[in-house]
Amino acid sequence: MNVRGSQMPSSNPRALGLGEFVGLMATLTALVALSIDMVLPALPAIGSTLGVEHANDNQLILSLLFLGFGLGQFFYGPLSDAAGRKPAAYIGLALFTAGCLLALLARSFPLMLAGRFLQGVGVAGPRTITLALVRDRFEGREMARVMSLVMAVFILVPIVAPALGQAILGISGWRAIFAFYLAMGLVALVWFALRQEETLPSSRRIPFSARRMLAATREVVTTRRSIAYTVAAGFVFGAFLGYLTSAQQILQQQYALGPRFPLYFAVLAIAIGGASLANARLVMRYGMRALSSWSLRGICVVSIVFTAIASANAGHPPLWMLITYLMVLFFCIGLLFGNLNALAMQPLGHIAGTGAAVVGATSMLISLVLGTWIGQSYNGTVLPLVVGFASLSACSLVALWWAESGEAAPRSADAQPSIEPPRAEIN
Repeated sequence: MNVRGSQMPSSNPRALGLGEFVGLMATLTALVALSIDMVLPALPAIGSTLGVEHANDNQLILSLLFLGFGLGQFFYGPLSDAAGRKPAAYIGLALFTAGCLLALLARSFPLMLAGRFLQGVGVAGPRTITLALVRDRFEGREMARVMSLVMAVFILVPIVAPALGQAILGISGWRAIFAFYLAMGLVALVWFALRQEETLPSSRRIPFSARRMLAATREVVTTRRSIAYTVAAGFVFGAFLGYLTSAQQILQQQYALGPRFPLYFAVLAIAIGGASLANARLVMRYGMRALSSWSLRGICVVSIVFTAIASANAGHPPLWMLITYLMVLFFCIGLLFGNLNALAMQPLGHIAGTGAAVVGATSMLISLVLGTWIGQSYNGTVLPLVVGFASLSACSLVALWWAESGEAAPRSADAQPSIEPPRAEIN
């Protein structure tokens, strides 16, 4: 069998070329980051228009998106295995555009939250289907190269999204942001429908089964290493979600950055993106477990130290110190993004699609509860956020210890990707 990394053959002579395929997959993936980050500068204006009494309640505009995104992941993987990639993507993009339209026309805060929830459920579709489409069409090193190109766009979007949202807000008001979302969703839907061929033939489809979903869920929660790493990811990303929900209040209001908020947000996003790119090289040398452990220890120790600094400054340390602290944290988090999920998935290769849906949704829902709690605790100081990072990273370390104190896995399992064939066979 030829294992040389290459594009899988297509029976469709009009199949997308590599450049257009990467562009389409990047567009589908970018809908997630745009939905999260672009609306941040508009949160106070939305709350003011829709009669929100407590500023912290504006954070729910993000939390409901994450709730829909977490729940949606449970279904799209199995649905695409049963009905095909395109029907599943159509459902997701249709729900996303419906959510955009509902939020755009909302005249009350509950309707806005309903629209954001629909957006989240919808955007989980293209995000999940993108991974399946790349795997269907490519293998080996070519698959890794395509995913790297797609993820490069995903990393860049948070850097520019708040600035784009700020510009639209200044020109046309916050409803224009949701009009932009709606236009992006429609463009993606039409482009996908006209140009993307179905990559899952009928002969390879697996009937959708609630029993199969329940069995996969049961296996994830009863496999010690899988559930431990899933919980660890949920804890630490809960702290990160706490940052996302309160970043606008901390940076734009508490530190009076005003229109400069997108610039500072972009600088912090660069730290995560740089770490994600560095991880591809570091993980081959040190392994996923070592990098995850070092990163969590770094977050925990730095956060404990910064808690003391913030307390000594009445919860309002100098801006340069806060940004330096957050950049260190976000570099560590960038190293964790892929590694903890990969560790959770290692024992689940035989149920990879459904297992990934369960792991992703479970960690997201844990993150949502904890991140919302941290965000709602915002009191005009950075202390709830910093204490949240310190305590939840410590909880993640406990979860890692629990995972690694069970049945030992071979060290080579996290040192080399399991799909990588020996170098002699591919060179």
